[in-house]
Amino acid sequence: MNNKPVPTGEYAVGTRTFTVYNTRKDVLDKNGAMRHVPARVYYPFNKSRTEGLARAKSMSRSEAEGIKKAFKIPLNYDKMEASGENDAYCYKDAPFIEDKKFPLIVFNHGYFSYVEGNSFLLTDLASHGYVVLSVGHPFEGAGTDYDDGTYTIVDKSLANKMYHPFLGGVLAAYKLTKSKGTPAELAELFEQFQSKYCTFIGSRVDEWITDTDIAVEHAKKEFAGIIDLTNGIGISGHSHGGATAYKVCLTDPEYTCGINIDGGLFGDHKGMTMNKPFMQLSCKANENVVTKGYINHTKPAYKVLFRDMSHMGFSDMKYALKPGFTAGKLDADTAHKYTCKSFLAFFDCYLKKITDKPDLMSDDVITVTEFAPDAE
Repeated sequence: MNNKPVPTGEYAVGTRTFTVYNTRKDVLDKNGAMRHVPARVYYPFNKSRTEGLARAKSMSRSEAEGIKKAFKIPLNYDKMEASGENDAYCYKDAPFIEDKKFPLIVFNHGYFSYVEGNSFLLTDLASHGYVVLSVGHPFEGAGTDYDDGTYTIVDKSLANKMYHPFLGGVLAAYKLTKSKGTPAELAELFEQFQSKYCTFIGSRVDEWITDTDIAVEHAKKEFAGIIDLTNGIGISGHSHGGATAYKVCLTDPEYTCGINIDGGLFGDHKGMTMNKPFMQLSCKANENVVTKGYINHTKPAYKVLFRDMSHMGFSDMKYALKPGFTAGKLDADTAHKYTCKSFLAFFDCYLKKITDKPDLMSDDVITVTEFAPDAE
């Protein structure tokens, strides 16, 4: 990936990984093995202490292999390594800042993505004074690496379970993106679509929440010295990870705010009211699959609609793909800049509490809409 964005905050960024082994039987493992939950942590440290530290990698060999398998993206891993393209702007096992703690943001990658799939965003957040925990999901991630050197590759057969029946689901999804109506009317259409075609993907939300809970409990112990939980935990995710973030905010009082990046809000939310500030980042094609986030809420809800963006344009892959249908026509640096800007405006307000409301306005790249609470 050429021309990776440099973190813009006051801190250098350190990174460490961990794996929680044998958490439960993995229903996706064809051999009936136990499920492991890996995670990568990004955290701030002093720029004066970078000398002699090794930079981390933007992706692993297994992740590159899985990306080829899942998306047919022709990544040359050996070339990336030899040229230095795979060197990330964060440092392995960097020293913590003593006696200083930072708010925690939890992140879940998209379906068939990978732990570092949004690393440019997460690194930038860490550089601005956040600890960011990115959680992996075996077989549903392109490649999932464990700390003992083993890994799993994406189970491509799961793609056929996303819609059932597949052709009918694809056609219904396209029809939904073209539908018109109020947020409540579109949310009802999405529920009908989900219940008819997407029961498998909806059921995986709760499994991803279990993975998340396991990783967070480990991180709160392992990184207790640098995590500040005074204002609770923020959570986000791309695609299916965003759906996971939405339901976590609905159900877990430990989380105080969240952001969904362009993910259909799959999962069972019947009878639930959102009592946390929540933001949706969307491209035009997917704005109809998140409208339930704009109804039944007692705190502000935000919609940030990106111009000329596509679904994968919200991930690191926008730097590996040519502009167009897959990554969107919006320049990669501009897409990255505005994604980071949206995140920082939201979490600086609701997690750091240094502003009264998110400092974010519409312009020629994004359209920002605030939905006032419909009940108190």
